[in-house]
Amino acid sequence: MSSSNGSVTSAAPRVDISLPVNRPTEPGKWTPELDAAVRADEAANIQHKSPNAIAAEFYPHGKRSLSGIAVRAFCLGGTAVLGLAMTVFLVYLQSRLWRPWIFLTTLSTFHFLEFYTTAAYNTPIAWVASFLLSNGSQYRQAHTMAFIETCVTSFFFPKWQAKVHPPAVLALGIILISMGQVVRSIAMIQAGTNFNHNVQSRKNDGHELVTTGLYAYFRHPSYFGFFWWGVGTQLLLGNTVCFLGYTGILWYFFSRRIAHEEKHLIEFFGDDYRTYRARTRVWIPFI
Repeated sequence: MSSSNGSVTSAAPRVDISLPVNRPTEPGKWTPELDAAVRADEAANIQHKSPNAIAAEFYPHGKRSLSGIAVRAFCLGGTAVLGLAMTVFLVYLQSRLWRPWIFLTTLSTFHFLEFYTTAAYNTPIAWVASFLLSNGSQYRQAHTMAFIETCVTSFFFPKWQAKVHPPAVLALGIILISMGQVVRSIAMIQAGTNFNHNVQSRKNDGHELVTTGLYAYFRHPSYFGFFWWGVGTQLLLGNTVCFLGYTGILWYFFSRRIAHEEKHLIEFFGDDYRTYRARTRVWIPFI
């Protein structure tokens, strides 16, 4: 092209500033699913070109989504504070309906600590799913039934509830919840990168048999912690039906899970694990 003084200059390169740039060549309907796929492809291209770019998994809807983690942590914190405040208020009013609210605080604390301990001490597998909020339909159904039972008995049958669950039983529930939560969290911390929420069928690089700390006395301290935490919640809630249901279901679940997991641990560590298993206990009755 010609400049204003009559000299000839080379044509400037044309820059396409539209985003995203990897749109399909053939015209078609632009859907949210297609948009997400294109954006993921763009993020992958950016990551390939620039090692310092942020990986796609940290963006919204990614398995390490920073926004997803922030929202969940905020909601759990808010629920924990709300539950505690309502508990104090209803105890002051001498209403037995404080029990569902303290259960909200207990649940929120548990799920927050599941992610926090994973993120702090087992960072490579700290996903949004580490909150364990999507822990299966049976898990949600069990907690829903516990809420319903404690609401019904606290409102309609307070005298019966007080008789079946006196202060001593309530205190035992608080002790079991506290003990279970502390043991589980410490076990996850001491195991570090050797801990995983899912049973592993293949030995990962660097996977070691942890036999120190709590693991010197508990063969599966995280399972021990969750079992007694779950039993304690039902004593705290003053539930009878769900207390029996939680105890039975948790025992059945962990008896099968431990047997399955130990088969793989023997494959991974051989006689070392057999020796370790012989000198330790699970501390869940009859397992």
